[in-house]
Amino acid sequence: MLHSKTFLSIVLLSCIYSATASGQTQNNSVYDLNGEWVAEGTIFRVRLEIDGSRLIVHQLESMGFDWTNEIGQLEANMATISVEYAGVKGIIKAEFFDETTASVSAASCIPDFMVICLLAKDQKAIFKKISSAN
Repeated sequence: MLHSKTFLSIVLLSCIYSATASGQTQNNSVYDLNGEWVAEGTIFRVRLEIDGSRLIVHQLESMGFDWTNEIGQLEANMATISVEYAGVKGIIKAEFFDETTASVSAASCIPDFMVICLLAKDQKAIFKKISSAN
């Protein structure tokens, strides 16, 4: 159960990290968030690319979980992204404390009676940036 709870928090955060990095693109964030991020205490990794206020998340290591996400939105140090996993739809919110640390949690999860939604309620995952975009 703890594994599922941690995973949903991780997926939600993961979906917050991405968009296409370009030297000609103005970043809407106060930080440079482009690069690889890992959920603390796991091997779950994503690559984030920021393009203005758009976030695109690339799955690098999903620990065997099959999830999808839409392009997210970034405003200052906050991001939101829609995700789907195991019949559940949710919105993940991420707060970037600086260029290397973020806190991710589920802003919404439906249907709320699903076990994964119950496990994700009031949970957070910390992500750390492990490398910058090339």
